[in-house]
Amino acid sequence: MTPRERVLTALEHREPDRVPCDFWAEEPTWRRLLEHVGFADRDRLLDTLEVDVRHLDVPALPEQDLGNGLFQNFWGERYVYQSTPWGPMREDVPGALSTATSLSDLESFSWPTPDQFDYTRLAAQCHRWDQHALLYGFADVWQRPALVRGWEGMFMDMVERPAWVHFLSQKFTDFYRRDYTRAAEVTNGRIDLYLLISDLGSQSGPLMSLAMFRQFVAPYLRQMVDCIHGLGGKVLYHSCGSIRPFIPDLIALGIDLLDPIQPTGPDMAPERLQAEYGGQICFHGGIDMQHLLTHGTPEQVRAEVRRYRDVLGRRGGYILGPTHLFQPDVPPENILAVYGEDRRPGSSGQGA
Repeated sequence: MTPRERVLTALEHREPDRVPCDFWAEEPTWRRLLEHVGFADRDRLLDTLEVDVRHLDVPALPEQDLGNGLFQNFWGERYVYQSTPWGPMREDVPGALSTATSLSDLESFSWPTPDQFDYTRLAAQCHRWDQHALLYGFADVWQRPALVRGWEGMFMDMVERPAWVHFLSQKFTDFYRRDYTRAAEVTNGRIDLYLLISDLGSQSGPLMSLAMFRQFVAPYLRQMVDCIHGLGGKVLYHSCGSIRPFIPDLIALGIDLLDPIQPTGPDMAPERLQAEYGGQICFHGGIDMQHLLTHGTPEQVRAEVRRYRDVLGRRGGYILGPTHLFQPDVPPENILAVYGEDRRPGSSGQGA
């Protein structure tokens, strides 16, 4: 199978020749990993690891330097950079609208539009990766608005100022619907997966009640799902944390693929997810970033890859990957171990 055929087969809940895989990494992680393997060609590395998905992108707008180490992006998210041995990592702080005192403050903000972005290089990326499954986007309809508003402000708004939350979420949804439509047009419908993000869980449970999810998040997820399906793509939905109470609603909304299935406890174990939801939704990720990849051995990583491969991938419906972008404190040997195991369900021993 080609990488794209492998992914599309898995998304149809049919078993491909081997479990497909994806690769996500922070920029400092890329630098550390490429230094470890001794070359700088990212495509070469992904090909060596037999990664089946490629991520399309358009150039971001320049960030603003607000002084004193504080930066702001085009959305109004604000952040500082923390140093690591392999390069800076972003750390979020309350955003540009955290001090808003009225709905008009939100309405008068200088919101971005897709017209400000250059989509022209997407076609060349499609040609370059014509044998691979293609993933596009970073649509976030609740969490990113919360970063602009400030987490505390957003949660208070959900109780005291619901119109503010709906305004922000609709503003982001409108942008990303146009963004995804533009990307689909430029690539002649070639994109297979579109990313949709909004974190719903903490380490120990949901960030909000189901009632609040259905009031403040689900309507905007529905708009994005309908848009993506209308473009002929599948929805890869990302939410960190313990989110099992939301999964039936996410299935009902039409989510095709759930990421990153973070192993925060028994509720998020692959065996339970497969028993309860296998065949209803596909899964993406699973290999623990917080403990296993950072502190485990390569053999422990390979053992966990075999577990997820066999539990979630035996009848299709699974794309192997980490439970978040690979972080710079993950030893390169452990990243390579994720992709070094034979990915045929039920097999043993290392692959390529």
